[in-house]
Amino acid sequence: MIFQNVIWAITLTGMGLVALGFVYAITQAGRPAEAAEAARVNRRSITLRRGLFLALLLLGIGIAWASLRPFPIPPQHAPLQATQVVDVIGHQWTWDVSQTHLKVGEPVEFRVTASDVNHGFAIYAPDGRIVTQTQAMPGFTNKILYTFDTPGTYRIMCLEYCGVAHTGMTTELEVAAAGDKP
Repeated sequence: MIFQNVIWAITLTGMGLVALGFVYAITQAGRPAEAAEAARVNRRSITLRRGLFLALLLLGIGIAWASLRPFPIPPQHAPLQATQVVDVIGHQWTWDVSQTHLKVGEPVEFRVTASDVNHGFAIYAPDGRIVTQTQAMPGFTNKILYTFDTPGTYRIMCLEYCGVAHTGMTTELEVAAAGDKP
Protein backbone atom coordinates (compact mmCIF):
# COMPACT_ATOMS: atom_id res chain seq x y z
CA MET A 1 0.00 0.00 0.00
CA ILE A 2 1.20 3.52 -0.74
CA PHE A 3 2.48 5.33 2.38
CA GLN A 4 0.31 8.39 1.68
CA ASN A 5 -2.81 6.16 1.54
CA VAL A 6 -1.89 4.61 4.89
CA ILE A 7 -1.59 8.05 6.48
CA TRP A 8 -4.90 9.06 4.86
CA ALA A 9 -6.62 5.94 6.32
CA ILE A 10 -5.18 6.63 9.78
CA THR A 11 -6.35 10.25 9.59
CA LEU A 12 -9.87 9.24 8.56
CA THR A 13 -10.02 6.67 11.36
CA GLY A 14 -8.93 9.29 13.89
CA MET A 15 -11.51 11.76 12.60
CA GLY A 16 -14.19 9.07 12.84
CA LEU A 17 -13.27 8.30 16.44
CA VAL A 18 -13.41 12.00 17.35
CA ALA A 19 -16.82 12.27 15.65
CA LEU A 20 -18.08 9.24 17.62
CA GLY A 21 -16.85 10.88 20.81
CA PHE A 22 -18.83 14.02 20.00
CA VAL A 23 -21.96 11.98 19.20
CA TYR A 24 -21.64 10.16 22.53
CA ALA A 25 -21.15 13.42 24.45
CA ILE A 26 -24.17 15.00 22.74
CA THR A 27 -26.43 12.02 23.51
CA GLN A 28 -25.35 11.98 27.16
CA ALA A 29 -25.56 15.75 27.69
CA GLY A 30 -29.29 15.89 28.53
CA ARG A 31 -29.39 13.01 31.03
CA PRO A 32 -29.49 13.87 34.72
CA ALA A 33 -26.78 12.12 36.71
CA GLU A 34 -26.49 10.96 40.29
CA ALA A 35 -23.47 12.06 42.32
CA ALA A 36 -21.89 8.59 42.35
CA GLU A 37 -22.51 8.15 38.62
CA ALA A 38 -21.09 11.63 37.90
CA ALA A 39 -17.92 10.83 39.89
CA ARG A 40 -17.50 7.52 38.03
CA VAL A 41 -17.96 9.20 34.63
CA ASN A 42 -15.51 11.94 35.63
CA ARG A 43 -12.84 9.37 36.59
CA ARG A 44 -13.45 7.46 33.36
CA SER A 45 -13.22 10.71 31.38
CA ILE A 46 -9.90 11.62 32.99
CA THR A 47 -8.53 8.14 32.28
CA LEU A 48 -9.72 8.33 28.68
CA ARG A 49 -8.18 11.78 28.15
CA ARG A 50 -4.84 10.63 29.58
CA GLY A 51 -4.89 7.54 27.35
CA LEU A 52 -5.74 9.57 24.25
CA PHE A 53 -3.04 12.12 25.06
CA LEU A 54 -0.46 9.36 25.48
CA ALA A 55 -1.58 7.67 22.24
CA LEU A 56 -1.35 10.96 20.30
CA LEU A 57 2.03 11.74 21.83
CA LEU A 58 3.40 8.31 20.85
CA LEU A 59 1.86 8.63 17.37
CA GLY A 60 3.49 12.05 16.91
CA ILE A 61 6.87 10.76 18.04
CA GLY A 62 6.52 7.74 15.75
CA ILE A 63 5.61 9.86 12.72
CA ALA A 64 8.46 12.30 13.42
CA TRP A 65 10.94 9.44 13.75
CA ALA A 66 9.71 7.65 10.61
CA SER A 67 9.78 10.81 8.48
CA LEU A 68 13.08 12.24 9.75
CA ARG A 69 15.09 8.99 9.96
CA PRO A 70 16.06 9.09 6.26
CA PHE A 71 16.92 12.81 6.58
CA PRO A 72 17.74 14.01 3.05
CA ILE A 73 19.86 17.03 3.97
CA PRO A 74 23.60 16.39 4.39
CA PRO A 75 25.53 17.95 7.30
CA GLN A 76 26.03 21.61 6.45
CA HIS A 77 29.06 22.33 8.66
CA ALA A 78 31.11 19.23 7.95
CA PRO A 79 33.09 18.09 4.92
CA LEU A 80 31.09 15.81 2.63
CA GLN A 81 32.53 12.68 1.07
CA ALA A 82 32.28 13.84 -2.56
CA THR A 83 34.73 13.18 -5.39
CA GLN A 84 33.48 16.24 -7.29
CA VAL A 85 32.84 19.70 -5.80
CA VAL A 86 30.89 22.42 -7.59
CA ASP A 87 30.68 25.94 -6.18
CA VAL A 88 27.55 27.79 -7.31
CA ILE A 89 26.79 31.48 -6.84
CA GLY A 90 23.42 32.91 -7.85
CA HIS A 91 23.40 36.46 -9.22
CA GLN A 92 20.56 38.44 -10.69
CA TRP A 93 20.08 36.84 -13.34
CA THR A 94 22.74 34.23 -13.87
CA TRP A 95 24.42 31.26 -12.23
CA ASP A 96 28.18 31.26 -11.67
CA VAL A 97 29.08 27.54 -11.68
CA SER A 98 32.70 26.50 -11.01
CA GLN A 99 32.49 23.22 -12.92
CA THR A 100 29.98 22.22 -15.61
CA HIS A 101 31.37 18.83 -16.67
CA LEU A 102 30.66 16.00 -14.22
CA LYS A 103 30.78 12.19 -14.17
CA VAL A 104 28.00 9.67 -13.66
CA GLY A 105 28.15 7.54 -10.51
CA GLU A 106 30.44 9.83 -8.52
CA PRO A 107 29.01 11.94 -5.68
CA VAL A 108 28.91 15.67 -6.33
CA GLU A 109 28.91 18.27 -3.56
CA PHE A 110 27.15 21.46 -4.65
CA ARG A 111 27.98 24.47 -2.46
CA VAL A 112 25.22 26.96 -3.23
CA THR A 113 25.06 30.63 -2.23
CA ALA A 114 23.89 33.96 -3.65
CA SER A 115 25.48 37.36 -4.04
CA ASP A 116 22.37 39.54 -4.00
CA VAL A 117 18.90 38.10 -3.31
CA ASN A 118 17.44 34.66 -2.60
CA HIS A 119 17.33 32.25 -5.52
CA GLY A 120 15.91 28.75 -5.82
CA PHE A 121 18.65 26.46 -7.15
CA ALA A 122 17.20 23.44 -8.98
CA ILE A 123 18.80 20.84 -11.22
CA TYR A 124 16.53 19.35 -13.90
CA ALA A 125 17.25 15.97 -15.51
CA PRO A 126 17.25 15.62 -19.30
CA ASP A 127 13.63 14.41 -19.10
CA GLY A 128 12.57 17.65 -17.33
CA ARG A 129 12.07 16.42 -13.76
CA ILE A 130 13.75 18.07 -10.77
CA VAL A 131 16.47 15.82 -9.36
CA THR A 132 17.59 18.05 -6.48
CA GLN A 133 17.13 21.60 -5.24
CA THR A 134 17.96 24.03 -2.44
CA GLN A 135 17.89 27.73 -1.61
CA ALA A 136 20.69 30.06 -2.67
CA MET A 137 20.87 32.77 0.01
CA PRO A 138 23.24 35.69 0.47
CA GLY A 139 25.69 35.15 3.32
CA PHE A 140 24.96 31.43 3.69
CA THR A 141 26.14 28.35 1.82
CA ASN A 142 23.79 25.38 1.44
CA LYS A 143 25.31 22.02 0.53
CA ILE A 144 23.69 19.34 -1.59
CA LEU A 145 25.19 15.88 -2.07
CA TYR A 146 23.92 14.26 -5.27
CA THR A 147 25.06 11.38 -7.45
CA PHE A 148 24.00 11.53 -11.11
CA ASP A 149 22.94 8.12 -12.42
CA THR A 150 22.21 9.03 -16.06
CA PRO A 151 24.51 10.84 -18.50
CA GLY A 152 23.12 13.83 -20.35
CA THR A 153 22.59 17.57 -20.24
CA TYR A 154 21.08 18.79 -16.97
CA ARG A 155 19.63 22.27 -16.61
CA ILE A 156 20.04 24.53 -13.61
CA MET A 157 17.13 26.91 -13.17
CA CYS A 158 15.98 29.40 -10.54
CA LEU A 159 12.82 28.39 -8.66
CA GLU A 160 12.28 31.65 -6.80
CA TYR A 161 11.24 34.86 -8.52
CA CYS A 162 14.29 37.11 -8.27
CA GLY A 163 13.50 39.99 -10.62
CA VAL A 164 12.51 40.85 -14.18
CA ALA A 165 14.98 38.50 -15.94
CA HIS A 166 14.22 35.55 -13.65
CA THR A 167 13.04 33.30 -16.50
CA GLY A 168 16.42 33.55 -18.25
CA MET A 169 18.37 32.44 -15.18
CA THR A 170 19.48 29.06 -16.51
CA THR A 171 22.70 27.20 -17.21
CA GLU A 172 23.63 23.62 -18.05
CA LEU A 173 25.71 20.78 -16.66
CA GLU A 174 27.15 18.06 -18.87
CA VAL A 175 27.17 14.70 -17.11
CA ALA A 176 29.30 12.10 -18.90
CA ALA A 177 29.43 8.34 -18.49
CA ALA A 178 32.29 7.00 -16.34
CA GLY A 179 34.54 6.08 -19.30
CA ASP A 180 33.92 9.30 -21.27
CA LYS A 181 36.06 12.40 -20.94
CA PRO A 182 34.22 15.18 -19.13
